Parts: sequence; C-alpha cells; structure tokens
Amino acid sequence: MMPLALVTAAAMLVGWFPLSTLWHQQSQLDATAAQISVIKNQEHQLALQAQAIDSKSAAALLAREQYQLVAPGQSLIQVLPGDGSGTVSQSTGDPGLQPLVSPSSVSTLQSGQSAATTHSASPRGFVARLLHTLEFWH
Repeated sequence: MMPLALVTAAAMLVGWFPLSTLWHQQSQLDATAAQISVIKNQEHQLALQAQAIDSKSAAALLAREQYQLVAPGQSLIQVLPGDGSGTVSQSTGDPGLQPLVSPSSVSTLQSGQSAATTHSASPRGFVARLLHTLEFWH
C-alpha cells in the first residue's frame, strides 16, 4: 500500500506542480527585473539632465541649439556649408540645402530643359513606349 501511495503522491506532485512553468516564469521575472533596472538607470540619467538645464539660461541655450528657437525680437540666420566649387550639387536631399545657382548658368539650364522636353515629346507608338519602359530586361 505504501508504494502505491508514494506513486500517487508523486503523480499528483508532478501534475499540480509543473517545474517547467515555474522555471519559465522565473526567467520572465528575471528579464523584467533587468528591464526595470535599465529604466531606473535611464530615469536617474534624465533626472541629472533635468537638474543641469534647470536654470533659465541653460533652457534658452538648449532651445537655441537643438530646436532653433530664438527670443522675441531676434532673428535666426543659418549659414549652410557649400561644396566650395560653386556648382550645383546633385544631392537627393532637401533642395533647400543645395547652393544657389549663379545667374550666368541659368541660360544653360533652361536650354538643357527645352532640349529634354523636345526629345520626350517625339511621337512614338504604344509598343515603342512599352518597349522603352521595359528596356531594363535587355
């Protein structure tokens, strides 16, 4: 009778007390505790930053440097770096960051644009335009 009771007790213990679930939950608790410690460290760093910019002059300096804000009555002027060659750069970024075109080169730009429009306006059939579109397959 005693061995049967021990086997029954062991089966009940294994059925109601799953060790794998406890092991998995403990690993989740450890991971969560690590995340909490990282967040507490970040909170401490942010508190130090808040103390550093607590003064009015530090807040004004931060507003000027990072957000380009100015005091009332002031103007913000940004001097953008150029490429130094005096030519128009072909960057794909913001066109407002490209250097200005000199007035002497405007006539060459306009003539180049008109030549491009006359070339694209040449009459071609649908099949020719389709083949031109799919020419990357060649």
